[in-house]
Amino acid sequence: MNILGIGCHPDDLEVGCGGTLAKYAKQGHKVFMCHIANGDLGHMVHMPPKLRAIRDKEAKKAAAVIGAESLTIDVGDAMVEAGDKGYRDKLVEIVRYTKADVVITHNNEDYMRDHEQSSRLAVDASFCCTLPHLVPERQRHPMFVPVFYMDTLAGIGFIPTEYVDITDEIEQKLEALACHESQVKWMLEHDHIDFLDFVRTCNKYRGLQSNCLYAEGFRQYAGWPRFVTKRLLP
Repeated sequence: MNILGIGCHPDDLEVGCGGTLAKYAKQGHKVFMCHIANGDLGHMVHMPPKLRAIRDKEAKKAAAVIGAESLTIDVGDAMVEAGDKGYRDKLVEIVRYTKADVVITHNNEDYMRDHEQSSRLAVDASFCCTLPHLVPERQRHPMFVPVFYMDTLAGIGFIPTEYVDITDEIEQKLEALACHESQVKWMLEHDHIDFLDFVRTCNKYRGLQSNCLYAEGFRQYAGWPRFVTKRLLP
């Protein structure tokens, strides 16, 4: 299968589903990681143009650790709008380029607007990719792609309906997350948050819920006709 993760910022997929993406890749599936926003406002010292370049480099490095291809539509932070047809069409092109069989994205309710808007863009693009006269330069996608919502930050307000055991992938996931040094180092030094330990703790909690050491939780988007009879998560 072809697996497309659509996150808002360059480190969001590593946090929410990095272990699952790594597991897909280990099983021989083709994995793509697309961030919608470029993360250019996520630092107190680096100015946006410099930070944009830093975070793109970090995203590519993290994707390589997971075994994925890194993609972006390069929207500025705090500028993500689900109703923007230009952003939607760029994402439609990415869904078609990846020939996605599964999309994983943010929960539709999360702690910040950019995440929620990215979720809506992902659902919209995964439908509109089937329309033959929309962005006709690239051949339409032949199916309505099943979409899974990944966990919210700290799991707040999110009740998983499916779990993926990432016990064998937890260290790989954290290695990928550590590639986002501009975020991890800054949070540790200035906010006194050990983000790697934070994420490990969240995955251990989901593991307790699902009878394994570490897990990631998901909820499937319930719109027609996105369901299939086989399990799509690894």
